[in-house]
Amino acid sequence: MTRSVAIPLFALGRPGGWSTRGSILLLNVLGVAGFLLLWQVATAGGFLSPLFLPSPGQVLNEATQVAATGELWRSIVDSSRRVFFGFALAALFAVPLGVLMGLWAPARAIVGPFVSLLRPLPSITWIPLTMLWLGIGEAQKIAIVFMGTWVYILVYTVESTKRVDPLLIKAARNLGASDLSVMREVILPGALPGILAGLKVSLAISWSCVLSAEMVAAQSGLGALIWNAKDWSNLALVLVGMVCISLTVLVADLAAGVIERLLQPWERHRHG
Repeated sequence: MTRSVAIPLFALGRPGGWSTRGSILLLNVLGVAGFLLLWQVATAGGFLSPLFLPSPGQVLNEATQVAATGELWRSIVDSSRRVFFGFALAALFAVPLGVLMGLWAPARAIVGPFVSLLRPLPSITWIPLTMLWLGIGEAQKIAIVFMGTWVYILVYTVESTKRVDPLLIKAARNLGASDLSVMREVILPGALPGILAGLKVSLAISWSCVLSAEMVAAQSGLGALIWNAKDWSNLALVLVGMVCISLTVLVADLAAGVIERLLQPWERHRHG
């Protein structure tokens, strides 16, 4: 009499299992291919109307046409530039302030109420004010990204700084380390993983901010492309814009992962 052998789920994460990069990449490709195949079958078989969801072929054809005119590339570059500048300004402002608040209680007491008031506000609520203050130019789009992301970066930085083990700080001081050395060698390395996680989350949020700004008042960018395609009832072009947003954020995440490994060499073993 034969017995069935059960393979525990946690065994899939062991060396030689499905945790290898090649296996994960294969599963990624198979998952995407399966989704595209199901989408194609649903549209080609008449289960989904092209007015509701165009086929993958229609979306690819629309993307090829828009890319040939150069409009698609200009839209990607314009949106990416706005995100980069707005996000960089938010990080340069929020990270130092967050470290200060994490280390110094009076700073938390002063800034905390403003953070509590501003954090619930979505980026779209800042559009009327920024249009009145800055018009509808590039500065307004960058300001929307800044206003929509700096609070989240600040919160992550404060919490990450507060969670640095105080025993490590005390040990460093007992060994004669100066305040600057404690900051450089203990506090910042200890808080860095949480700060980087906050930056990665906020980077995705910054894209939603710029898209909301571009849909309201912009002549270029992926948000404007999607909004204009909606007015033309061109659903395939809407999907092209959405896919480009996802791919652009994916590239940004990959770049952020490389930077993260460079800044945290002691964490490289976790990335395989």
